[in-house]
Amino acid sequence: MTNETTEAPAGLSPEAEGIPHGLGTTLPSAEAGAKAEGTFPYAADLWAEGLLWAAVLRSPHAHARIVSIDTAHAREMPGVRAVVTHEDVPGGPPSGHRTADRPVFASDVVRHHGEALAAVAADHPDTARMAAAAIIVEYEILEPVTDPEQSFGAEPLHPDGNLVRHIPLAHGDAEAQGEIVVEGLYRIGRQDPAPIGAEAGLAVPRPDGGVELYIASNDPHGDRDAAAARYGLEPERVKVVVTGVPGATGDREDPSFHLPLGLLALHTGCPVKLTATREESFLGHPHRHPTLLRYRHHADAEGRLVKVEAQILLDAGAYADTSSDALAAAVAFACGPYVVPHASIEGWAVRTNNPPSGHVRGEGAMQVCAAYEAQMDKLAKKTGIDPAELRMRNVLATGDVLPTGQTVTCPAPVAELLDAVREFPLPPLPKDTPEEDWLLPGGPEGAGEPGAVRRGVGYGIGMVHMLGAEGADEVSTATVKVHDGVATVICAAVETGQGFSTLARQIVQDTLGIDEVHVAPVDTDQPPAGPGCRGRHTWVSGGAVERAAKMVRTQLLQPLAHKFGMSTELLQIADGKITSYDGVLSTTVEEAMDGKELWATAQCRPHPTEPLDAQGQGDAFVGLAFCAIRAVVDVDIEIGSVRVVELAVAQDVGRILNPGQLRARIEAGVTQGVGAALTENLRTPKGLVRRPDLTGYALPTSLDAPDIRIVKLVEERDVVAPFGAKAASAAPVVASPAAVASAVRAATGRPVNRLPIRPQAAVASPDPAPVPEPQS
Repeated sequence: MTNETTEAPAGLSPEAEGIPHGLGTTLPSAEAGAKAEGTFPYAADLWAEGLLWAAVLRSPHAHARIVSIDTAHAREMPGVRAVVTHEDVPGGPPSGHRTADRPVFASDVVRHHGEALAAVAADHPDTARMAAAAIIVEYEILEPVTDPEQSFGAEPLHPDGNLVRHIPLAHGDAEAQGEIVVEGLYRIGRQDPAPIGAEAGLAVPRPDGGVELYIASNDPHGDRDAAAARYGLEPERVKVVVTGVPGATGDREDPSFHLPLGLLALHTGCPVKLTATREESFLGHPHRHPTLLRYRHHADAEGRLVKVEAQILLDAGAYADTSSDALAAAVAFACGPYVVPHASIEGWAVRTNNPPSGHVRGEGAMQVCAAYEAQMDKLAKKTGIDPAELRMRNVLATGDVLPTGQTVTCPAPVAELLDAVREFPLPPLPKDTPEEDWLLPGGPEGAGEPGAVRRGVGYGIGMVHMLGAEGADEVSTATVKVHDGVATVICAAVETGQGFSTLARQIVQDTLGIDEVHVAPVDTDQPPAGPGCRGRHTWVSGGAVERAAKMVRTQLLQPLAHKFGMSTELLQIADGKITSYDGVLSTTVEEAMDGKELWATAQCRPHPTEPLDAQGQGDAFVGLAFCAIRAVVDVDIEIGSVRVVELAVAQDVGRILNPGQLRARIEAGVTQGVGAALTENLRTPKGLVRRPDLTGYALPTSLDAPDIRIVKLVEERDVVAPFGAKAASAAPVVASPAAVASAVRAATGRPVNRLPIRPQAAVASPDPAPVPEPQS
């Protein structure tokens, strides 16, 4: 995988990258060395004196009534210290991130394959696993509901019913029609986050009868409150300490891992550790929502959109969790970053007996992007207009109105992004001779023949919202302390790979001119900062750190300003020195501190949003980010294998805060999108997860990653965002699957209406598209 930039985007010059100081530079992560050396303490590495090991019994069925649970044999096994079931959960309502409908252990009914039924603590991990296997559960097998369309008429799978949420959106004239109409039916598969490190954690009982949970949480206060409610304890008697998170794209949300730990620690009075197997990880944590989409686009003869009609059905799986959020994004962005005068969108999220769905990068937005971009390709073919030109005639800009009725007030340089990828030179064509060394679809030793390979070029333009939506209170608190020339940042924003800890150091360096900045470990003794998703920590937590650092700066400069009879605004800090505008004052930060300790605490809370109303209208989002991608693929039209040759990316980033991190986030997002486009689909026949391991689930490897050319990064700052920066990784996840599918469509002439793309869908029609010539 390679990275290439053109036009030397601001902040990406080698000179800037070579200065590891402050915003706009590539400051290395403080954890990089330990992670590279293998000494970084992840949750699976934790240890405590008197440690017991946990194992969880999970259901082998997708849907069953629990007749009885017999734990006697497990309890009698030597070395077993505790066995807990639903009868041992003392607390109130079930846990859940948005909709509290998910129990710690199934009691009367099993609703999905892998649902937790009981947990065991023993003095050895093998003993714990054998004891869990010794628990006898008598089931009455029930017919699972696995088709979300059948969920509407099925018997209720949950006391709250099968419908999680319904959003009807009406915008403009419902009777509007266009001269040209295209329709399509699309299906998006179940993508798993597939974290490098499986879930793990440690629970330690406290002297006050409470418990401490050492887990790789991305929302420690949310997890603490859920745990306290289930344990029947006050929140202050449950403490969550965030251990090393081995990356997270929404996969650290499963309560079936950390909630049983605390129960076992409270029952035994001993520390208890649980390390999930890869199979348990696949069975337990949420996945991307499988989605069924029906679309009808209306356009005039010039290809300008008149109306979009859509029906969107999200499979929430057994529990609601965050499906309401995903549906809101899917409905709101169903027309994409295009101007649509009239829209009629209906969206549903329903419960089934499939595995739970939840937060995964670009939830909701990725699924609809694949569908509306397929529709744009159909319109281009029917009107005879170049696909890129058709998109250009319809792109959104600042000041336009979304189908939700919200005016786009943030920078929306969609035309600039599309133009950048369209004009970027195409990669050279491979030579059609056996002597040439070039990659066939399927790899260097691919089964195909060069003569059967067709090249295709396609486009995808995606949009995502930042922060929460629909009235979510997006607040974060941070404290900055300075003593003896060292600054410390205290903020409960979890570093999940998005780079917050590095950003916090850069902010303090920029504001206070102090090189040595430490970010304190995260726990729930600190004020809450919220979950780490949608780039929100760059905005709210970074904003809180900046405000606190500026307050410390004022404390530092006020005595000097008073002494010299000037305001603090006339003083500046750079390279560890404090100077005045006229050069009269020049001193170092260390001298100005004079051994004092300065500190300040600040909050950042963006402007409020509102829920979508009964017509799907409302100012539901704080900010938007956009990405355009042009994909070039080679397809063997005889066997249907696909190789992504190159992805050209142009992205709306607001402001580049750390060039190296930004490139890494974009490349990671693009690669995750390629996986969704071509290989990743957690198969669940009859609700049973098939081959829940990294052999059966086909993740793209480094050999599958295409050349990624970052051709333009538009730095047009959002004035309401701290630093003006935007979320980086979700937008390319949204746009890249659509772009790859568009390119396969161009190469084969096939509709390609399902992701991931199956080989039979990539076998060409009798008249495949001509191979495009490379641009000079």
